[in-house]
Amino acid sequence: MAPHRTIPLFAIATALTVLTAPLAEAGRIEQACKQSDRASGRGSVCTCIQQVADQMLSRRDQKLAASFFQDPHKAQEIRQSDNRRDEKFWKRYKQFGSTAARSCS
Repeated sequence: MAPHRTIPLFAIATALTVLTAPLAEAGRIEQACKQSDRASGRGSVCTCIQQVADQMLSRRDQKLAASFFQDPHKAQEIRQSDNRRDEKFWKRYKQFGSTAARSCS
């Protein structure tokens, strides 16, 4: 009989957890979108927006962008800010918004 190689069960479980964790956990923007009044049954749009965010925005940018769903005035403050970091973020966010609008509508 040929010897079999067995992979320890914990190694398989660990690999599955690592590979499926991103699928099980919605991103910050998707969660905020789905919780907003504007989502109303458009969960697939929120999922699409998150997919675009994952491609274009850092985690830090996503955290800030997600906060706009609960506090739209915060977006206005960032947009009008003279702070260099805010200006750079706003350029990335604008590009993200344009791409998401084209991809997810």
